[in-house]
Amino acid sequence: MRHHTRAFAAFAATALAAALAAGCSSGDSGRSSTSSTAAGGASPTTGGTRVPAVADLPGQALGSAAPPATVTAKSLPPGKVLVTDKGFTLYLFEKDTSNKSTCTGSCATAWPPLLTNGKPTAGDGVQSKLLSTTKRGGNTTQVTYDNHPLYRFSGDTKPGQTNGQGLTAFGAKWFVLGTDGKKIEKTSSPSPSKTSGGY
Repeated sequence: MRHHTRAFAAFAATALAAALAAGCSSGDSGRSSTSSTAAGGASPTTGGTRVPAVADLPGQALGSAAPPATVTAKSLPPGKVLVTDKGFTLYLFEKDTSNKSTCTGSCATAWPPLLTNGKPTAGDGVQSKLLSTTKRGGNTTQVTYDNHPLYRFSGDTKPGQTNGQGLTAFGAKWFVLGTDGKKIEKTSSPSPSKTSGGY
């Protein structure tokens, strides 16, 4: 029995390594970076604290198409903001001046794009007419709201957190979105000029 257990464990480890390798070769630059991180590479840090890789984030697919996404709304300290169906806060990136994402590579590791496989669904409080999609590299599809590509923040490890609000990272600021599709600049931090260390 121990022999069979050891053999199965070895098989499982080999299969996992193959799946991670496939994910690295098939995704866009952001997802490739993510896959290598999950396979044992270093994760980015924020102010000296390890930022979880995409593989650590609840509800984020790795090496495969994400399921159909649902965007809903929740009242948080900055206001009534967009969140995922699991309650994780969504952000816009001010460097995105159209519905095309400019966040790839290590940026997409720290700020995972909200991906969908099929038409996204509008939850409570969300205007379905503002909900759409945009294409990314690697034949993936990102959800947009009022033409803003939507992202999670890897520093938000629990639903309802807004640790990315007002951060400056990868050349521009990140803000939560209201249900009207406009950024909300209010933060719960006493310092509105905080930056994401290491970026």
